[in-house]
Amino acid sequence: MTQYSRAAIACLLCATALIPKVQAGEKFRVCADPLHPPYSTKELTGYENKIAALFARQLGQEIEYTWLPERIGFIRNTLKAETDDGGYKCDVVMGVPAGYDLTETTKPYFHSTYVLLIAKGRGWDDISAPSQLANLPLQRQESLKIAMFDRGPGTEWLQQNGLLDQGVPYQSMTGDSEHNVAMQIEQDLRKGIIDMVILWGPMAGYVQAQSPKDSYIALPMTSAPGIKFEFSIAMGVRQGDNDRKQQLNTLIEQNLTEIQKIVASYGIPILPIPEQPSRQDDD
Repeated sequence: MTQYSRAAIACLLCATALIPKVQAGEKFRVCADPLHPPYSTKELTGYENKIAALFARQLGQEIEYTWLPERIGFIRNTLKAETDDGGYKCDVVMGVPAGYDLTETTKPYFHSTYVLLIAKGRGWDDISAPSQLANLPLQRQESLKIAMFDRGPGTEWLQQNGLLDQGVPYQSMTGDSEHNVAMQIEQDLRKGIIDMVILWGPMAGYVQAQSPKDSYIALPMTSAPGIKFEFSIAMGVRQGDNDRKQQLNTLIEQNLTEIQKIVASYGIPILPIPEQPSRQDDD
């Protein structure tokens, strides 16, 4: 065995020793939506699936998924749902907003922003900043067809800029067993039902990936007083599951570069992760 091989193995053993153990032989049990690209799919093509697989390999564990559409009650019916033997259905939600109040959250593993996505060739190719939409001549402004969700900062931005009348309404949760929001928006952009949309970065990346390169203009939205467009994403565990949280934090720290490469490979805009406010239970 070469000196290099011995050193590599020593480093690997050292890194493994730094990962806190939850239970020996335990499966890496993920709560996920089976049809939620680009986050997760039953075919394991989402970026959250890839990150879960990375962690499971490093822990020497088998992945087990509990599948449920991500709607109201998702956390209650997955992460916090007890089984007949006194355990829980699953242990980790791979993507939640940092500081999410329904779970305990890990360190964030990426930071992104909403994007104004404009289909090219529809008469809007001259738009180079979102603010231009609010200053268009009235006749041109009235021809806008921009998606407007029932919640989210995009709708608030439209309201502040006097563009609500040009909004085409959509629900944040489709209730559709065959399409999630990103899939529906992608189809409607192609059909010309809408020409543009303000979408969360991962969904904007998904929409762009479904069409030939340069089919869209993508303009990052900037947070302003009263409207926040940028958010950090972490992983969620049950409140009080501190060993698992510590284990995931260690894995995130050790693999942050690789994790962000996975996320960026889906066309998702990645911003520097801002420093998070410290909490007593992070010690």
